[in-house]
Amino acid sequence: MLATGKTSPDTLTGDFTVLRTDIVMDVGDSINPAIDIGQVEGAFTQGLGLVTLEQCVYLEGNQRTQRGTTFTTGPGTYKIPSVSDVPVVFNVSLLDRAPNPKAIFSSKAVGEPPLFLAASVLFALREAITAARAESGVSGYYRLDSPATCERIRMACQDKFTQQVCVVVDPAAKRWTVEA
Repeated sequence: MLATGKTSPDTLTGDFTVLRTDIVMDVGDSINPAIDIGQVEGAFTQGLGLVTLEQCVYLEGNQRTQRGTTFTTGPGTYKIPSVSDVPVVFNVSLLDRAPNPKAIFSSKAVGEPPLFLAASVLFALREAITAARAESGVSGYYRLDSPATCERIRMACQDKFTQQVCVVVDPAAKRWTVEA
């Protein structure tokens, strides 16, 4: 398996576009290449959501709600990948001459590997953020958790606007959400 990703983030909003993804997948002697390629594309897109969009938020709890109640319960609060999130150029090919002699018709299962190949997008975003920070004269370590949501990307870019924001955590304040 091999995946490469190239992204283009908007440093003012944190929104991004996956410009190109190339995947070469080892499925042995494919029984149906069209189905295998579709499975790889679908799993990669699902993984793209996992590493960039799908943030679960739980309520801390109060008189009306129980602790741990899911806040992100529908499409209004929980974002899943859509057609606009698919890479602009999306190349998937199957590795030739890689049979599996111990399986039916020398095939191999597609399974979960393409889902995890979407981590290449997270790393491409990190490289793009590092470049944006360098343009603003900012260097050094920064934290970028997964999922790399638009908000997290925007704040990681660190420019003259984000530097005006000072996050003060009051230890006496009770949080009303818990992020997973």
